[in-house]
Amino acid sequence: MNEKQAPKPISTSFTRLLDCPYPIIAGPMFLVSDEELVIAVSEAGGLGAMPSLNWRTPERFREAVRAVKARTRKPFAVNLIVNQANPRQHADLAICAEEKVPLVITSLGNPKEAIRRMHEAGGKVFCDVTTLDYARKVEALGADGVIAVSAGAGGHAGPISPLVLIPYLKRHLRIPIIAAGGVATGEQIAALLLLGAAGVQVGTRFIATEEAKVDPAYKDAILRSEPEDIVMTLRISGTPAAVIRTPYIERVGLDLNPIEKLLYRFPQTKKAMKMLRYHLGSRALEKAAHQTTWKEVWSAGQGVGLIDDLRPAGDLVRSLMRECRDTLSHGY
Repeated sequence: MNEKQAPKPISTSFTRLLDCPYPIIAGPMFLVSDEELVIAVSEAGGLGAMPSLNWRTPERFREAVRAVKARTRKPFAVNLIVNQANPRQHADLAICAEEKVPLVITSLGNPKEAIRRMHEAGGKVFCDVTTLDYARKVEALGADGVIAVSAGAGGHAGPISPLVLIPYLKRHLRIPIIAAGGVATGEQIAALLLLGAAGVQVGTRFIATEEAKVDPAYKDAILRSEPEDIVMTLRISGTPAAVIRTPYIERVGLDLNPIEKLLYRFPQTKKAMKMLRYHLGSRALEKAAHQTTWKEVWSAGQGVGLIDDLRPAGDLVRSLMRECRDTLSHGY
């Protein structure tokens, strides 16, 4: 079948809510997801997403949102970090509301204000969750859906297997559940839909696309790595984050140093330490993502073991959805 030929749409509560053909979000990845990747995914029928912090200032972020809107009429999403470590959260939220971003995905904080502002602007809000307790809280606040971040995800991964987390949340929530964590094939998407997910969020697989503007060494690491190469480190943001094991990661270790651990214990110093660790970790990620450096800090999930080619993002969306439909139709 022609790779350019679009498979039939798959209808779920997610696709009906966002008015897109396919139940797939290209995960908003720090330093990876830019306008080109977002547009390519949304134009192909998925939902492209980008972190607001991929642009150095709120003004540049607004320009990026407008650039996406100018080149696609399809829905897209913006990821906002809504905790105190992000001093831009209020400015970027205001831009999302003013520019009428269709979907905001919140991470690492209280989404109450984001839900209120985006609903007033006619937008939707999904919230990253790793536990039922937090998922219930955001549902009570009015969230339109949750991103169930499971074990195996890149970045800030959750501790629970998706085989458990998706049906567990499905038992207790009324809003759509998007499965995230290690997803790299259409067969996995089909399995997660059967478990009760209304869609999936795929991150690492989209790093190995032509539109992802990262250093070739990063893409090569994605293609070469196996699930065993993914480790969890506290040294990016102070919260466990999944990265590829590299000589640099082995050298600096995965844990906070003793002084940081001590300062994290006290409320008076915890906030400052979180902001410092987030700043230092972000700088390390930025350098490694866009230039060859001995400080190789590459975020990725366990799905790397299922990635063996680099292709255009639009072709990837269509291929994943074709595999998903075939699996749902024929089984194994």
